[in-house]
Amino acid sequence: MPSHKGRRLRPLIFAVVAFLTGCAQKGYWLVHPKGAIARTEWHTTILDAAVMGGVVLVAGGLVAAFLWRYRVGGKSRSYDPTFTASLVIEVLVWGVPLMIVGYLSYFSVKSVFATNPYNPLAVRRAVAREGHMNEAFTRRADPSGVNAIDPAAHPVRPLRVDVVTTDWQWVFIYPKQGIATVDELVVPVRTPVKFQLTSATVVNDFFIPELVGEIDIMPGMRTKQGMIASRTGTYHGYSDDFSGGGFSWMGFVTRVTSPERFKGWVRHVQGAKDRLTYARFTRVAQPTINLVDKIRHFSHVQTGLFDHVIEQVMEGRVYRTPLAMTESMTKPMKVRLIK
Repeated sequence: MPSHKGRRLRPLIFAVVAFLTGCAQKGYWLVHPKGAIARTEWHTTILDAAVMGGVVLVAGGLVAAFLWRYRVGGKSRSYDPTFTASLVIEVLVWGVPLMIVGYLSYFSVKSVFATNPYNPLAVRRAVAREGHMNEAFTRRADPSGVNAIDPAAHPVRPLRVDVVTTDWQWVFIYPKQGIATVDELVVPVRTPVKFQLTSATVVNDFFIPELVGEIDIMPGMRTKQGMIASRTGTYHGYSDDFSGGGFSWMGFVTRVTSPERFKGWVRHVQGAKDRLTYARFTRVAQPTINLVDKIRHFSHVQTGLFDHVIEQVMEGRVYRTPLAMTESMTKPMKVRLIK
């Protein structure tokens, strides 16, 4: 027959197991990184949590041991009323915390440089690692080395994507390809991506949890971010900063494909009838209720559109939300609440 203590622990064990099963779900983005930046941030988080968790456990264990050892009515005879100082205790009390802080500081600095948006070392290392993997694969297929690949001679060219946020959509511009999309980001796998980001309205946050950490996007300013995806798939990106009534649907789909599929997708978008001039952008940037995540494609993007958007915002261009639109946003919510 189970003891009373065992019966008391059952709910706690069940709660812990139920909580941990959530970490295995595909949708639990933060614990399933698919890019070099996200992986670096996740490993740093695990390291910090493990070290600090160990500190809490050790400190709690020592407190419990002292309370038990020196309790009233205890049998401990080691109490010395003449005790004033101990070199061992001084070294432990000051030395151990300094070692822990130094250890965490070292890895924190490494993580900061590895995920620096303007020059992420994690992306460069991933590119170098991928190049050496391709070289090793070619040598296994061709032991003679005649067709060996030199990573230095064949660098991976980064993909540039300009990002403009509006109320409440994402505009992705591919300058070299001459195309643009709304609420859809498509990039090739194992290819470094360099983002330039700005906002046509208010401050937003660019965040793809499985690929890259969040970064602020400010109106009239140019922010940079870099990433590289290690696996193909579809990922969810969104704004992580409240930006008004349409914040809840301000998300975008991120598709990581093979280089061949990416080229095919580019050709498909280049055949779109809609073109993105600045005049067309001013209509796209108007506050929009996009509850169904409607994706739009544009071909023949106006040259220098990204810079022109920044200049216009600096000159005071705003996109006001009509009062009628603000009022209509509450209607679907009221219907759901009534049902």
